[in-house]
Amino acid sequence: MDDLRETSDAALVVAIGRWREDALAEVYRRHGGAAFALARRLLNDRELAEEILQEVFLRLWNAPERFDSERGSLRSYLLAQIHGRSVDLLRSETSRRRREEREARESTDFGDDIERQVIDLTVSEKVKEVVAALPTDERQAIELAYFGGHTYRQVAVMLEAPEGTVKSRIRSGLRRLRTDLAEAGVGATWAES
Repeated sequence: MDDLRETSDAALVVAIGRWREDALAEVYRRHGGAAFALARRLLNDRELAEEILQEVFLRLWNAPERFDSERGSLRSYLLAQIHGRSVDLLRSETSRRRREEREARESTDFGDDIERQVIDLTVSEKVKEVVAALPTDERQAIELAYFGGHTYRQVAVMLEAPEGTVKSRIRSGLRRLRTDLAEAGVGATWAES
């Protein structure tokens, strides 16, 4: 088998099984161009095509017995291997890309949630401070009406004050709240919530 150019593909595979590198080199000379062209066409990426080509020829080197000359030509076998590995790679790349996009969306959503929670907490703390700073009669009326869910009439009864007075205290307190929150830079955010 000194002149491998005249040797059949089947005999070359047998020689590869005997660890003859020159036999693998001859198989590559014969079929490497077609195999690379297929990989390049399928993957549309030179580097990935080269990786697939190397992988397929390395497989042939490590397991030449997988080739069965009765089932087809060596070229067909190699091209089928190239095709299969290329499709597998494309599928895994597509899956990886989808997974990364999903994870990116989830982490973005998570980041937005945390940001929103921090803003809400900050606004909540500022509202508590501003409400606590209101005059007692205005603060009590607002707390009962807005935080307690009571009607003006119920608040008037609870505070033992005329309904009109309670409404005036609430309006005055809300105006003060709006002004104080706007000065603290919370007005627009608080109004959106």
